[in-house]
Amino acid sequence: MAGRVVLVVGGTGLVGTAVVDRLRAEGATAVAASRSGRGGLVLDARDKASVAAGISTVIEEHGQLDGVVVAAAPSAQTLDSARNSDPEQVLEAVDAKASGFLRLANAALDVMSRAGYGRIVGVAGQNAFLTGNVAGSVRNAALIIAAKNLADSVAGTGVTVNTVSPGVVRDDAHTDVVASKAGEVRPSEVADLIAFLVSPVASAISGESIAVGHRVRGVTSM
Repeated sequence: MAGRVVLVVGGTGLVGTAVVDRLRAEGATAVAASRSGRGGLVLDARDKASVAAGISTVIEEHGQLDGVVVAAAPSAQTLDSARNSDPEQVLEAVDAKASGFLRLANAALDVMSRAGYGRIVGVAGQNAFLTGNVAGSVRNAALIIAAKNLADSVAGTGVTVNTVSPGVVRDDAHTDVVASKAGEVRPSEVADLIAFLVSPVASAISGESIAVGHRVRGVTSM
């Protein structure tokens, strides 16, 4: 990854921090962005102007943009369980995750398509494969479907778009996998997969949604 520049939005969160560390260990220039700017770059994925400004800043400072990782959405645990099927919470959740991903991906794809190279990875979640939480399921499913559409739109250009869907992410992830549940996974394990997907060697993988942490036990998916 030496010589590659990757923007990690949500780069100060649990997964984002691990991704930044992993990319830097591979020799990449990993730019951590967050709403607070604590990681170095201020970027709010909910705001189109902030997204455009953030992308421009990376290019001005580093001369290129080779990858974007979007790990910015709040954890599913932050959703109000009493409002799981409340349309307002569903819309808010979709905007925070799927729409934020789309704003960033659209801005980056313009730059990457002209360059003939790019990697975009969104962090969804295995809630997309389960019922019981409308807001949690819909926001992740929407991100996965949006990413597949974008991947198809840039097929053959040298740009790839993929998503990863972790189970529950914990520093002390358990190895046991309970029936009807996804396997737990460490942040570093999510980062390993993302680092591969944003690397040059993953050029043949696009439009995929890849589970990390055992995919929900007892559930099949084609």
